[in-house]
Amino acid sequence: MTQARQSAATAVVVVNLGTPEAPTAPAVRRYLAEFLSDRRVVSLPPLLWQPLLRGVILPLRAPKVAPKYASVWLDGGSPLAVYTRQLAAAMQQELPDLQVLDAMRYGEPSLARLLQRLRDEGLQRVLVLPLYPQYSTTTTASVGDVVARADGLALRMVDEYHLDDGWVAAVAQSVRDHRAANGAGEHLLFSFHGLPQRVADAGDPYPRQCEASARAIAAALGLPDDAWTLAYQSRFGRERWLEPATDTTLEALAARGIRTVDVIAPGFAADCLETLEEVSIMLAEQFAERGGTLRYIPCLNDSPAHARALAAVARRALDQWA
Repeated sequence: MTQARQSAATAVVVVNLGTPEAPTAPAVRRYLAEFLSDRRVVSLPPLLWQPLLRGVILPLRAPKVAPKYASVWLDGGSPLAVYTRQLAAAMQQELPDLQVLDAMRYGEPSLARLLQRLRDEGLQRVLVLPLYPQYSTTTTASVGDVVARADGLALRMVDEYHLDDGWVAAVAQSVRDHRAANGAGEHLLFSFHGLPQRVADAGDPYPRQCEASARAIAAALGLPDDAWTLAYQSRFGRERWLEPATDTTLEALAARGIRTVDVIAPGFAADCLETLEEVSIMLAEQFAERGGTLRYIPCLNDSPAHARALAAVARRALDQWA
């Protein structure tokens, strides 16, 4: 840690969703227990939900999910943890007069405990930057709950950056770079994490912001409307989720005779189980069974362009605060 960072009175905390500490059933169970106990994620009354969660869902789901994590695990931990940590370090280089730290909403490093530590260290200002480009009550607002409970700190939070010029340009350039190296696919699919339809019906702006992000990135790439599609992945449970679904969209593209699809997931700041296992492995295998090739374009992760874009977002928020 540099002297400048040690003495900085202002911190920027980049926050991601969270991850198990190991690709094992017990670790996955601990992580899912915390994640699925958040009322922002599952709104059922705890008296009804907790017995079902702990007695049925966790014992069944954790052993099934652990091998999926193992299939994408890195030497330094889960991809989400590794890339989030490295992104914070890259942003530190862009913001040498500040402390830049990483945290997780669920699991470790805990956002709540980090904010307590920064309070005890006497920090004057802390800007919390959730790594969710698009705002949702199920993700961003949950980070806001932790921020609201933190006492003794001057805190502000960035709610979203779904149309930030630097971020849009970085995502678009990642597509250009991928296509320059591999050739352009016949179609570009934007795959965002799904959301129950009832949450959107209640006024959550997430789907509108996903659509706006996709259109902005497509416009930056100069793509006509028929060259790209937006879809939603990672459905869970039996209720209706946002549509169209990524898997059925890929089926429809295959039925149209499209054989090479480039897929990008701009709702994720860092690669994780949902991008690396669900998209680049599972959905790629399903698309191959229909005679096609699915080419996954990685998240921005800790790329210099990503670090610069988010550092600029943080700097503007701090300037407005001042």
